[in-house]
Amino acid sequence: MKSAQIFEFFRRLAEDNPAPETELEFGNTYQLLVAVVLSAQATDVGVNKATRALFREVKTPAQMLALGEEGLKQHIKTIGLFNGKARNVIALSEILVRDHGGEVPADRDALVELPGVGRKTANVVMNCAFGAETFAVDTHIFRVGNRTGLAKGKTPLAVEKQLEKKVPQPFRVGAHHWLILHGRYICKARTPECWRCPVADLCGFKPKSAAPRGRSRPA
Repeated sequence: MKSAQIFEFFRRLAEDNPAPETELEFGNTYQLLVAVVLSAQATDVGVNKATRALFREVKTPAQMLALGEEGLKQHIKTIGLFNGKARNVIALSEILVRDHGGEVPADRDALVELPGVGRKTANVVMNCAFGAETFAVDTHIFRVGNRTGLAKGKTPLAVEKQLEKKVPQPFRVGAHHWLILHGRYICKARTPECWRCPVADLCGFKPKSAAPRGRSRPA
């Protein structure tokens, strides 16, 4: 995909959704960090169901420590791998209180040192909380990047590096949200809905899927 096509790709996605946001629910940066840690191998919908009551009670790392690991488990037991995630959330909360004054650091290197926080999680927090031009490559972005030809790579890091190189202004801050939402609702894993895709003509994916009977592609 050439530079002009990439610009047009994001221009159309931005036109459809001018202010994209994460679908995770949170009230502050600490809650965002917790939600993203919990979202590993889980859906945003499932995480939101589990955290609504939790976040009414817990807004800071100190409050999380007061709740304790067993108390946290009771809130998140519907989420996959909740035992390990509870341990990580308690451990990272301890570090935030001890080393960062109870605040989430606005630094990716510091974030990835926290238990349960990998590069993708750190990129989400940096982007959503601090407005950084980071690209959190999840399964959706990995698929969309490779399928469309926008950012090809054999690993999430390789796709991330391609996005860092290719995504133009003024789309860099919102890019990973547009790509996630595009992958989640249109460019789906099994059957991409090419018939209603706003960027189908820019996409390198050749076996385009047709519209279901009775449906037509939007004008």
